[in-house]
Amino acid sequence: MNFPFTEIENKIGYTFRDKALLEEAFTHSTYAHIHGGKDNERMEYLGDAVLQLVVTEWQYLRDARAEEGRLTFQRQKYVCEDALDEAVRSLGLQKYLRIEGGRANVGKKTISSIFETVVAAIYLDGGYAPAKAFILQHGRLETQAQTENHKGALQEWLQSQGERPPVYQTVKSGKDNAPVFEATVTAMGQNAFGSGGNKKEAEQQAAKMLLDKLGNITRTPI
Repeated sequence: MNFPFTEIENKIGYTFRDKALLEEAFTHSTYAHIHGGKDNERMEYLGDAVLQLVVTEWQYLRDARAEEGRLTFQRQKYVCEDALDEAVRSLGLQKYLRIEGGRANVGKKTISSIFETVVAAIYLDGGYAPAKAFILQHGRLETQAQTENHKGALQEWLQSQGERPPVYQTVKSGKDNAPVFEATVTAMGQNAFGSGGNKKEAEQQAAKMLLDKLGNITRTPI
């Protein structure tokens, strides 16, 4: 069976000069062991590094207020297994993976790694610019940022630091048809404030502000 180069290239929006790189990106070690050729494990390693750089650059330019600790915590969400699995499936790339032993046994880690191997293949074929373009177009970064649960992120971050959960206090003001909610969140002896048209919006904003503040405070000194 011929490898569907053109079909995959149309989906990812990049045409390869070296088609062997694309084929390697979709070759699992189980397939290579039986049929020969290179597997995609080294590509996964390289693609992870390129992905980390692109996401870090995107974060740095997008949010000038966020400090190192906050950026690091956010980046883990953007490049985690779940996020990459979703990106691969949204493109329908999982069906092209060449693997032996039954597709029913293919787990999320194997599927998510396809995104990294494709990034590596593009990087090796065309350099940083097209690899970056692929990540920004298909990595769903803006979607994740817009739907990020700041309250949940704050809770998880505090747990990772061995700290107590945050405490919220919310006050409603204004008219019933145009209410204003003001929230205060406290954790680690620090406060942050947020406002919005409903309680959830105000608390989410307050949680984001506190995450940024705590990320600055807890940075490791040089």
